[in-house]
Amino acid sequence: MTDACAQGRALVLLRHAKAEPPGDGPDAQRPLAARGQADAAAAGAWLAKHELLPDVVICSTARRTRETWHGVAMGMTGSPPEGGSAGPAPVVRYAADAYEAQPEDLLTLARDVDPTARTVLLIAHNPGISLLSALLDPERADQDGMRTSDLAVHRLRVAWSELGPNRAPIVDRHTTRG
Repeated sequence: MTDACAQGRALVLLRHAKAEPPGDGPDAQRPLAARGQADAAAAGAWLAKHELLPDVVICSTARRTRETWHGVAMGMTGSPPEGGSAGPAPVVRYAADAYEAQPEDLLTLARDVDPTARTVLLIAHNPGISLLSALLDPERADQDGMRTSDLAVHRLRVAWSELGPNRAPIVDRHTTRG
């Protein structure tokens, strides 16, 4: 894959990494499992290797998504050949609206990013993240939905504010396992 800037804008969708099973506490407070921590770092290394370092990160406020972002950020700074330089620090927006979001809610969050951003990483939950991917590219989206630590790279040549159904084809996808 080539540099995102040379190819236009990229919206990278990431379903959070594997979390601990539900317990007695609130769902939003579930932490990542050990596998999820490793998978999140592997996702960051994959993003760095494919020159998809985000300018903007939109992350659900749930604990498992915040921990996923932390692991991704650490993975982006890995040593070659696994990772690489994380480059300039992205703008990170923690969005409560991304928790239990419908695809239209996630689409609104993506439309509101800085117009100069080239690569946006959106970390959220199913079913919303899978449904957003299918909304943006119904033909190439995984019909079974995104699994934990799945990445879907959507390419768009329109402004973020114009992002909508069938406007961002999937150009790459990857399931990270650390």
